[in-house]
Amino acid sequence: MIVFVLLFLITLFVAYANGANDNFKGVATLYGANVADYRKAITIATIATFAGCVASVFFAEALIKAFSGKGLVPDALAASPVFLLAVGIGAGATVLLASLLGFPISTTHSLTGALVGGGLMAAGDELNLDVLGSVFFLPLLLSPLISILLTMPLYKLGHGLTERFGVTKESCVCVVPGQFVPVAALAEANVSLAPDIIRPGPLMAIGTAPACMEKYNGSVWGITAQRLIDNVHYVSAAAVSFARGLNDGPKIIGLLLVVEALNLQVSMLAVAVAMAIGGWLNAHRVAVTMSKKISKMNDGQALTANLVTAFMVIFASRFGMPVSTTHVSVGSITGIGIVNGSADKTVISSILMSWLLTLPIAAAISASVYWIHLRLL
Repeated sequence: MIVFVLLFLITLFVAYANGANDNFKGVATLYGANVADYRKAITIATIATFAGCVASVFFAEALIKAFSGKGLVPDALAASPVFLLAVGIGAGATVLLASLLGFPISTTHSLTGALVGGGLMAAGDELNLDVLGSVFFLPLLLSPLISILLTMPLYKLGHGLTERFGVTKESCVCVVPGQFVPVAALAEANVSLAPDIIRPGPLMAIGTAPACMEKYNGSVWGITAQRLIDNVHYVSAAAVSFARGLNDGPKIIGLLLVVEALNLQVSMLAVAVAMAIGGWLNAHRVAVTMSKKISKMNDGQALTANLVTAFMVIFASRFGMPVSTTHVSVGSITGIGIVNGSADKTVISSILMSWLLTLPIAAAISASVYWIHLRLL
């Protein structure tokens, strides 16, 4: 009974760590493009992730089974609470550490590493390497590459469409907190500026770098282009967050399948609450890395990255493929950085290194916990 209680608490710990590292990734482009401030973005992420996690009970049975360990390790071991406890500790500790350091790693990757580490310690050569490669590693390795390859042409297509509709970009100066005014509007309003600010040619005004933003001018089907892009951006961000909850919730709840006394719906609700709390309290460091450091994005570019991420994660959830929202999101944001030349190679390299270290660290912690259990027998 005590082991089951511990397993339930460790599962909530994994969910909390997942929320801290992953919740903001769905709205990173909103914050990165300055469409929403941090508090508004994290609120959207929390609500949508919670909804996706709850919905996963009905739509993602394949992932629940995959991350219970069945097929990867012998069935008897997959049904062992102690083994699942070791997996939970390995994955949760790895993700929480990365969150505190500001590295956007994958909970999927951490759970996979923990399953491998605990599986090797407990089952040895009975670990099913064929399942490990085809079901787990292949989607994790290919998903960021596919997201980059999808994002680049999609943005170019969208850019071409804006030109066809006559939508242009304007550099704007923030003259009131939260309100952007096109520079051209200053002339229409007969705003007087100091002589040393005005020069012949296009009217310009001096402002700080964060205050000068690119905004869209024009309309599409009678709707203001900027408003249309912002509204679709909000919807896409909520879709990514929903998809993340849909994809990650089952991976975590798979740890609790062995506890037959627990109702699946109640367990998923508890996991959803823990994920929401983790994101609300500990997402800021990862948020800054995802939103501000990988690439610089305007509204249209950020929207493109979100659409690709939402499509890929929802598609993967529907067919039971354990892709990482982190890998897909970082890949799409990197794709935008490649297109506009703003990708920070140093930051991207450090993120890739954290990804490489995630699996062995989670595996080592999980194996150590199971080894300690064996020694105490």
